[in-house]
Amino acid sequence: MIPALVLTAGLATRLRPLSLVRAKAALPVGGQPLVGRILGWLRSGGVTDVVLNLHHMPETLTRIVGDGQDFGVRVRYSWETPVLGSGGGPRRAAPILGAPRFLIVNGDTLTDLVLGPVLEYHDRSHALVTMAGVPNTEPHKYSGLLAGADGALTGVAPRGSDQPSYHFYGVQVAEAAAFDTVPPDTPYESVAALYPQLNAARPGAVRVLPTDTSYHDIGTPADYYATSMAFAEREGTVDRHPATSRVAPSAAVRRSILWDDVDVGDGAVLDRCIVTDGVSIPPRTSWTRQIIRRLDGSLASGETVVGNLAVSDLSS
Repeated sequence: MIPALVLTAGLATRLRPLSLVRAKAALPVGGQPLVGRILGWLRSGGVTDVVLNLHHMPETLTRIVGDGQDFGVRVRYSWETPVLGSGGGPRRAAPILGAPRFLIVNGDTLTDLVLGPVLEYHDRSHALVTMAGVPNTEPHKYSGLLAGADGALTGVAPRGSDQPSYHFYGVQVAEAAAFDTVPPDTPYESVAALYPQLNAARPGAVRVLPTDTSYHDIGTPADYYATSMAFAEREGTVDRHPATSRVAPSAAVRRSILWDDVDVGDGAVLDRCIVTDGVSIPPRTSWTRQIIRRLDGSLASGETVVGNLAVSDLSS
């Protein structure tokens, strides 16, 4: 099986304030780190060699993943300063991957896609890049890929467009040669810049493969909460909390997500909240649909200060 590059370097600005505490791929989803779920999915598809690109809060990822042994894969890292984007990142990582062809997976991709048919299609089509997509049923939320009858990428439908399009949920197969023209160590985007250039030079070089698969989104805090709770419900872990966290016997925690080293004081109530690493919930306080993190001297948009905590509305 070919190796995979997992894109985990991004700043995840839409996910703030959660991404001020951990890199997106380090967030727990249903009690398991997102990156661990991605590596497990790759391993189940036969992928045993993985590269993660790193920039934002890299230690929150490396302390989970290490060399990948705990996940049954070999993991190496591609470091980026600055963030090199969806085109520049693969250009930097290609020598580490050391293969003429590799998978590229977004670091927030949760899907049950079977990889074999995607690889087979890519091989038959002689494309430089094959992007897996599903019909875009939420054009008000997502932009979409436009493709011809032969699957060739023809453009991007902006968010809000009524053109039939495909939602790209973050899995693609690429030839290393597709990134040869990207300037080294330069921020560069693939869909907006590189892929149109590839198609102009060789029509059909970039293709969209329609797939029938599920995917989950964690683009915003509300998306993250919904996805994490969906996995917890499916796996029977709702209100099961990390061993490093303490919930007082008299406290009530309802459908809330606790990260590591959380302390919930006597008589406190948490209802549909996200509580990030190291937070101490004061005794006899009540919180509903709040994101709660330790105050670190700076506030994200929408946050307010409550004692030594930064608090924001989960609904926003």
